[in-house]
Amino acid sequence: MTEEFLNSFMTGPDERGRFGDFGGRFVSETLMPLILELEKQYEHAKTDDSFWAEMNDLWTHYVGRPSPLYHADRLTAHLGGAKIYMKRDELNHTGAHKINNVLGQIILARRMGKTRIIAETGAGQHGVATATVCAKFGLKCVVYMGAHDVERQAPNVFRMKLLGAEVVSVTSGRGTLKDAMNDALRDWVTNVRDTFYCIGTVAGPHPYPAMVRDFQTIIGKEAKEQMQAREGRLPDTIIAAIGGGSNAMGLFYPFLDDKSVNIIGVEAGGKGVNDKMEHCASLTGGRPGVLHGNRTYLLQDDDGQILEGYSISAGLDYPGIGPEHSWLHEIGRAKYVSVTDKEALAAFQLCCETEGIIPALEPSHALAHVIKIAPELPEDHIICMNMCGRGDKDIFTVARHLGFEMGGH
Repeated sequence: MTEEFLNSFMTGPDERGRFGDFGGRFVSETLMPLILELEKQYEHAKTDDSFWAEMNDLWTHYVGRPSPLYHADRLTAHLGGAKIYMKRDELNHTGAHKINNVLGQIILARRMGKTRIIAETGAGQHGVATATVCAKFGLKCVVYMGAHDVERQAPNVFRMKLLGAEVVSVTSGRGTLKDAMNDALRDWVTNVRDTFYCIGTVAGPHPYPAMVRDFQTIIGKEAKEQMQAREGRLPDTIIAAIGGGSNAMGLFYPFLDDKSVNIIGVEAGGKGVNDKMEHCASLTGGRPGVLHGNRTYLLQDDDGQILEGYSISAGLDYPGIGPEHSWLHEIGRAKYVSVTDKEALAAFQLCCETEGIIPALEPSHALAHVIKIAPELPEDHIICMNMCGRGDKDIFTVARHLGFEMGGH
């Protein structure tokens, strides 16, 4: 084993699906054969040229990749400090980064002969992406969505139905993403023969965290090449918002071994990270435990009961975080901070006004942290943030918080 390999942050997970103490495969016996088969198929696909040829063709002609790396010059001038770039993944087909991963998983599902695809969704972006790709390939699609999210993300619910998906409203728990994921896992156990579970983030049992990351790293790979072309060097700081953490892992992973690059993940601080737990900041306000098949940082009470997270953003409303993020946090390679609803809303408005880009509430959290740090940094400091989703889906929520009456909602 070379010295270089030993010193790399990019070698995980190990053969047990662990990133340090995190990750793993905590699932019922019924699911084990399926998960082992998925791992086998994925390991084969990783080195199969025909798999990547199909992926690249769809990324180019269906999704519209590469997404641009955009210099936000008016925002940069307004803040008067670091030079800000946005990786524009909100310009993808379906309006978010989610489709990068869904394409990969559904190509795998087809190779495994599965005809029914199930997914969980919070903001609805992963549900829409899954329904979209299922429509493209003529597959049956069932999306589990918390009842609370069905209510606050009405446009995406209708999109999924237009695309032919069945949307199951989950009323257990508080009716959010965690509960939707529980019900999807139950469905999978019952229908293992014809069903593939398409997970939307870097969580779940191994191999999901690594597989979803690998499909999302197209973001970071493109950003790295584009930054070299634009600036002739790497960025000084990269920033992304985190719910489960797939857009962030997608941006971070190709930069992990570039020691000069600061890496910052931004969690949802809700109404503030304190004992009231009205937030979704698993790393800044949680501790390790097991949820949805892997060990990671979670919001939980003294008895180990998983708490319901809170955020203005349905896509960040998850009480856990991907295990690789937990590991990067513990070893100190990435820094994790939180941003409140109020700060995210202010960033949302500033982005609209200065750049003519309506961001989703999820990346508005990352942008809010950019707004905090950029003025203190020199003008030659380059920040690259991941604009991982567009804000059409959030206009009703934002209007309500800003006291703007919208007819019919």
